[in-house]
Amino acid sequence: MMPSIKQRDYSQNPFIVIWEVTRACALKCLHCRAEAQYHPDLHQLSLEEGKQLIDQISEFDEPLFVFTGGDPLMRPDLYELARYAIQDKGLSLSMTPSATPRVTRSAVEKAGEAGLSRWAFSLDGSCAKIHDHFRGTAGSYERTMQGIRYLQELHIPIQINTTVSRYNLEDLPQIAELVAQMGAVLWSVFFLIPTGRGMEKDMITPQQHEEVMQWMYELQQRMPFGVKATEAPHYRRVVLQQQRSKVQSSENGVSRPSASKRRDMLGRAPQGVNDGDGFVFISHTGEVYPSGFLPLSCGNVREQHLADIYRSAPVMQQLRDKSLLKGKCGVCEYRQLCGGSRARAYALTGDYLESDPYCAYQPAAWTGGDIL
Repeated sequence: MMPSIKQRDYSQNPFIVIWEVTRACALKCLHCRAEAQYHPDLHQLSLEEGKQLIDQISEFDEPLFVFTGGDPLMRPDLYELARYAIQDKGLSLSMTPSATPRVTRSAVEKAGEAGLSRWAFSLDGSCAKIHDHFRGTAGSYERTMQGIRYLQELHIPIQINTTVSRYNLEDLPQIAELVAQMGAVLWSVFFLIPTGRGMEKDMITPQQHEEVMQWMYELQQRMPFGVKATEAPHYRRVVLQQQRSKVQSSENGVSRPSASKRRDMLGRAPQGVNDGDGFVFISHTGEVYPSGFLPLSCGNVREQHLADIYRSAPVMQQLRDKSLLKGKCGVCEYRQLCGGSRARAYALTGDYLESDPYCAYQPAAWTGGDIL
């Protein structure tokens, strides 16, 4: 079922639901949110519990649904869960497996037969030297490229995820060209949150965040794939500023990406998605979080219905109320559009309502000191 591109009430229905189907993974990535382990947790949701969770997810208003990990391919019942979600419940399902020897042509074929909407691979460098260092495993780059070739041969839409850090900042243009060459439909650019194995020392500076997002906007004008920022809601502010600037400087109005060029067929959020505000994450043991990067449990699906947790948990409700934001985020004229990364604010200040310390923008109403 193709998700509707329509306004929706994020207080009732998330735009995207991500389930960490397992924490097991053969890789040891430097930035791993999950601090993945080599073997499955004995307490992870069972097959039947997983199906019950999928039942609850299907009650939302046509959300995008993602299997993540760890490495989803470490679950022997993965394809049964995928078929149940897609064929029995009509959900639009994507998956983000790790590039390991488990990514065989047979595995990709099974995903296609199940009806997978998209397969996402992580690519954190345009060459093996950069990517393998980031992934902590020699040979990861080549296995990623082999997996992409399988997807191309079997005509399964490709999404590429890249985490921006000081290790690959200068390599981003080369990665973008590679994404274009492989025919990907979407490039999802993650801005590092220092949680799990991610470290603040690996992050780029606030000004570099701003520069990368301005570059991303310009990149979208000439690339055939969609460009999406993750844990960087201020990208929406940058896009609006760039569009306004083009209106002022051009007699022809706003320069926007051509809809005919985009191949991102799953649709994009009609309004901004943020931690707990259009976004919900379920861990391998059923804990429900505002996102995978904001480790504040709001309940567990083994004890409560997912919709009740998403709609009623105090943390979720606070995250959706932009009037509660503090510091410069609280007075920013873009707070409804952006709201700052709540996960980054929590990771660096201990308060999920504080300002995002890695936003370089200074609101007109902000009279406080420079907090960057």
